[in-house]
Amino acid sequence: MTAPRRPLLPLRLRRPVRWQDQRPTWRDARPSIIAAALKRAAARPSGNWYVLGASRDIGRGGRPYARTVAGLEVIAWRGRDGLLQAGAGTCPHLGAPLRDARVVCGAVVCHWHGLALDGTPYAGWEPYPAYDDGVLAWVRLDEVGGEPPLERPVVPDRPDAKRRIEAVFDAEGACEPEDVIANRLDPWHGGWLHPYSFVDLTVRRAPAQRPAGGAEEDDCFLVDVSFKVAGRAVVPVRARFTAPGPRTVVMRILDGEGRTSAVETHATPLGPGPDGAPRTAVVEAVLAVSDRPGFAVARAMAPLLRPLMRQTAGRLWRDDLAYAERRWQLRASGRFPG
Repeated sequence: MTAPRRPLLPLRLRRPVRWQDQRPTWRDARPSIIAAALKRAAARPSGNWYVLGASRDIGRGGRPYARTVAGLEVIAWRGRDGLLQAGAGTCPHLGAPLRDARVVCGAVVCHWHGLALDGTPYAGWEPYPAYDDGVLAWVRLDEVGGEPPLERPVVPDRPDAKRRIEAVFDAEGACEPEDVIANRLDPWHGGWLHPYSFVDLTVRRAPAQRPAGGAEEDDCFLVDVSFKVAGRAVVPVRARFTAPGPRTVVMRILDGEGRTSAVETHATPLGPGPDGAPRTAVVEAVLAVSDRPGFAVARAMAPLLRPLMRQTAGRLWRDDLAYAERRWQLRASGRFPG
């Protein structure tokens, strides 16, 4: 007896429900639950590690990758051996911005007077510990974090690299990292703020409002949600949201299409913008897997799919950054109701 054929896509057809006819979620989304989860996330160690950006973006074009982290200019590049290097973004000679330097034979060569920095301390210039996890590049800034340093960043468990397609989305907003993390620790907003992507969202479990501490895996949100495909067609999944560190939230699919796929959201403080408001970078890694036979073909087309994955993430973050920015504005003016 042969097993029944598996459908090409796990689609479901749902009865049309107007946006305004959804079940309101504001009673469930209690500010105290979100605030308690945020407090517990902030108490978890980061070891002073901050995400810079996508690994694949560093080492291209013969110039350093540059980002300001908490007001410090940071550059990253590939050494002669291809390993990630990072250091201060100001030339020790006359202060030239090393973001405009060139990388020659594994060394950063200043474009003002040709001073070459190979990643070792020189004339007051300091390298920073750097780590490449294969998807994201990290830098450790002990003077910024002020925590006991860790040898490596706390990298979430990920699907096997041989089975996944990954894409990294990067955006900046006028807010602080806690505003980004608070957005991710509020799954109740999904169907209301993102009706073009999510429907039938139900939070099956929210973490207890307990003091800071406890295991990350026990401190989670369990969510049932359907991703919209087209028209009435949706793909239902169950997902878990956890916060392994003060600036990271991970969404992992537990059941349904793409099981074990994950989305890592990292928030990196940049420093004040021209208007004096804080700026935060959202660096989001989307790690997609599937056990369907056609996914091997999709993996071979990964370079073509990554821009589409980033576009999808960007549409969501257009709204989510507005949420985070609004939250910061209310906090800064003493008007935040939570």
